[in-house]
Amino acid sequence: MHIVCCLKQVPDTADVKIDPETNTLVREGLESILNPYDLVAVEMAVRLKEKHGGRISALCMGPPQAQSVLRQAMSLGADAGILLSDRAFAGADTLATSYTLAQAVLILNRKTPVNLIICGKQAIDGDTAQTGPGLATRLDYTQLTYVTAVESFDPKNKLIRIKRRIEEGQEILEAELPALLTVELESARPRRASLPELIASMRKDIEVWDKKKIEGDANQLGIKGSPTWVRKMGAPPPRTSGPRFEAAKGLREAVDQSLDIIFADGFMAEELGIPTGVHHGKDSRGN
Repeated sequence: MHIVCCLKQVPDTADVKIDPETNTLVREGLESILNPYDLVAVEMAVRLKEKHGGRISALCMGPPQAQSVLRQAMSLGADAGILLSDRAFAGADTLATSYTLAQAVLILNRKTPVNLIICGKQAIDGDTAQTGPGLATRLDYTQLTYVTAVESFDPKNKLIRIKRRIEEGQEILEAELPALLTVELESARPRRASLPELIASMRKDIEVWDKKKIEGDANQLGIKGSPTWVRKMGAPPPRTSGPRFEAAKGLREAVDQSLDIIFADGFMAEELGIPTGVHHGKDSRGN
């Protein structure tokens, strides 16, 4: 059995900044972490490996410093880390990213057939939740999204049963392998790596693959292969505080003022069935 976990290194959301010229995230000088959803994906993969055996390959597209998230995955139980790093990959949107990852999976599949790909539902910096489904579509894998639990896994008969979140609640699906899962945060609680595992992960080699290695079409990589363009981006205007009423200066007056504002547009009065001209206990004569 061969499981591939797709990881992303993301900036700490407390420090996100936008380049006003390019409308892209400024990553230089920011503390980066493994996307929390992808950390859950690694934990799910490790649990399946512990139960059914097999191999886990951690795959990440990013700059050289993204090796840290691959080492983190290996400290938790992944067997290998592959970094897709090339200037040609820079500026990729979800379409170009899914293409790059798909090409890498095809290379991995040649050596050891890939039964399952596990991705986080979304990345906390983009929140699009598009890369996983895009990858499944390109590879023609069964697509199972919003997964909250793996009910059963049978690599011999090429079947998987999962529980997933839907608007009305939960549903259980059985599907054929190979499949791709996008997982929710509650699907697994990530473990902590032991000190020996952390040390061992630092000693492991990480393969770095460029566009030549993945046999990628230059027109589908990076900015060239990204039809998504952000024309404008900016922070929302600061919220202004609403009116304040000082009950200490006069309780009745404060209540009257607040009700005047509530019934000013007539909507609330209509909803409550209050006749026109009657407000907060007063009639048209002020009684």
